[in-house]
Amino acid sequence: MVQRPAAVAAVKAVHTLAWFSIEACVVYVLVAGLAGRTDKRVGIAAAVVAGESLVFAGNGFRCPLTGLAERYGATTGSVTDIYLPKWFAHNLPAIHVPLLVLMVCLHARNLRRGLLRSH
Repeated sequence: MVQRPAAVAAVKAVHTLAWFSIEACVVYVLVAGLAGRTDKRVGIAAAVVAGESLVFAGNGFRCPLTGLAERYGATTGSVTDIYLPKWFAHNLPAIHVPLLVLMVCLHARNLRRGLLRSH
């Protein structure tokens, strides 16, 4: 394996930016759900979150960029391709599952209320 620290740093930086973007979508979907709003923007943000979740699950519950970072010399172990505290990065799936369930429940409630109001 070739050690390429600059490439590892680039992969980590790109992944961190992607992670922050996806997390912004998670926060937006949660806040909109709590506020009782389910609209087109929520749908777009939810599609981003769902897409990321499907990619993660489809890759064996491992970020596809982790393998890329490891090919460039990052150490193996917990998430090696992101600049987050190790404990937080390691527990991201356990943190996200309840949030995903909450998002679905909030927006199902909002949609149900909207249907009841229109009838």
